[in-house]
Amino acid sequence: MEVAKEIIKEVISKNLDIEKLSSISINTFHIADFGCSTGPNTFVAVQTIVEAISKKFETDLSNSHVLEFHVFFNDRTSNDFNTLFAFLPPQRQYYAAGVLGSFYDRRFPKASLHFAYSSCTLNWLSEIPKEVIDDHLSPAWNKGKILYYGDKKEVFNAYALQFAKDLDSFLLFHLCLIVLTTLLILLYLRWNFWVLAS
Repeated sequence: MEVAKEIIKEVISKNLDIEKLSSISINTFHIADFGCSTGPNTFVAVQTIVEAISKKFETDLSNSHVLEFHVFFNDRTSNDFNTLFAFLPPQRQYYAAGVLGSFYDRRFPKASLHFAYSSCTLNWLSEIPKEVIDDHLSPAWNKGKILYYGDKKEVFNAYALQFAKDLDSFLLFHLCLIVLTTLLILLYLRWNFWVLAS
C-alpha cells in the first residue's frame, strides 16, 4: 500500500488541474473508489486521496477555499458493505456512501465525479470466459479449472480477450462519469509490480 500511496500523491500533485476546477466553482469534491472491498486498504487510499487533493487546493489557490469531500464506495453486491461502514474511520474528512453493483457497469450520472480510483479491480474479470468452461467442445477448455497455468495458448487467449472486453467496458462506463478537468487512477498488480494508468 505504501507504493500505491506515493503513486496517488504524485499523480494528484502533477496532474490535478485546480485552476480549472476552481473555475467551475465546486464546493463538494466527489470521489469514487471502484472495487473498494471491505478491508482497511480502501480507507488508507481514500485518506491519501483526500489529503493530496486538499494539499493541492491549498498550494495552488491563494484564497482559503473550503472544500467538502463526498466519497462513493463501489463494489459488487456480494461485498460486505456492513463491515465496510462499520469500520469507517471516525475522524474522516469526508462523507461516505455505498454504491452497489459491478464496477464494470455504469453507476453514476455523466460528469458527476471529480476523481475516480480503482486498485486491483481490473485483476478480477467480470466472468469466466465461456470457451474455458465449454466442456470438451472448445480448444480453450481448461479441464474445469478457472485459472490459467500456462499450458495452453487458447486458454491464455480466452482470458486475454475477456480482460480486453472488461477493460473496454470499464473505461467506456467510467470515463464519461469524470468531470473533464479531473482524474481517473487505475492501479493494478501485474506479476510483482504496480501498473498505473491515469
